Amino acid sequence: MSSKENTSEEIDLGQLFKLIGDGFNRLFTFIVNIFKGIFHSIILFLQFIRRHFLKFAIAGCVGLVTGWYWDSISEPIYGSSMIVEPNFNSVQQLYNNIEFYNELAIKRESKALAQALSIPDSFALTIKKIKIESFSDKTQKIRQFSEFIQELDTVSRKLVDYEDYLNNFNDINAKFHRIQIEATNPIAAKKCQKTIVRSIENNEYFLLQKNVNDVNIALRDSLIEKQLIEIDSLQDFYKKIKILEANKSVSSTSINLAKESSSSASEIDLLVQSKLLKEEKVRLNNLKANTKSTINVISDFPEKGALINDLVTQKKVLLPIAFIVLTFIALILLSINKYLKEYNK
Repeated sequence: MSSKENTSEEIDLGQLFKLIGDGFNRLFTFIVNIFKGIFHSIILFLQFIRRHFLKFAIAGCVGLVTGWYWDSISEPIYGSSMIVEPNFNSVQQLYNNIEFYNELAIKRESKALAQALSIPDSFALTIKKIKIESFSDKTQKIRQFSEFIQELDTVSRKLVDYEDYLNNFNDINAKFHRIQIEATNPIAAKKCQKTIVRSIENNEYFLLQKNVNDVNIALRDSLIEKQLIEIDSLQDFYKKIKILEANKSVSSTSINLAKESSSSASEIDLLVQSKLLKEEKVRLNNLKANTKSTINVISDFPEKGALINDLVTQKKVLLPIAFIVLTFIALILLSINKYLKEYNK
């Protein structure tokens, strides 16, 4: 019986190893066929390029000449940018205004654009594009996350982490935003700056928010001043008590240590409170400076825009690429059409 069992086990093991070997062979053959298919496709592509190389060269040359002529007759475009910091949740309104201006510029509605930006029609005609984008680095995001967490209660803080904050971070959440204007007149952007800023500052809702903020800051500042005056009065009072106790200690040998320690503790508490109130006053001064305007202009539009002369925007670069791609697509379609006609044969 044992010899038969050993024989059957050897047969089972042999079949198992054979199956494993066949599986590896099929896997290896599959991988080889993939590389062969890729190599074959590369060869076919190179043969296609070689067969139609002259056509691609002609298309590239035509595109280069056309692009060079187009660039030579086109007016130069100047770019200007302004960096702003919106307050009182006015960033959404700012984005809406910029999108409205940009639509007017793209549709070449110069009269409506001139009226919206309070500029002459001659300047509005030169504006090609108006756009806005946010920018913030990792340090700014961490600082904003810290400020956001401080506004939440204890329970909400446990439910929000930095990764969740980043996943929900968008352009509206950024602190700084860049407004860019492209125009054929280098000074057109500077003419638009006041209107872009005033369009937000003159909004009734944001005016109300700013006035309420100013009143709250002034009220808090006056309360801090009163508290500091009271602390100074208490400190003077404790100094007078110490002088009286010192005079009494000269005529009496008994000294009340409990009263002395209590007086020292109270003075320390007053010093701590005074320090905290002064720090709060500094914070209020910074807040007052940052919220002085509805839109803080961090960097103005320059008096004259910079010439946009990037290589990727030049027609003598874009048109040759476009012509070559169109030629490639046309030749591919012709090859497919030829293949379909001869398929039945």
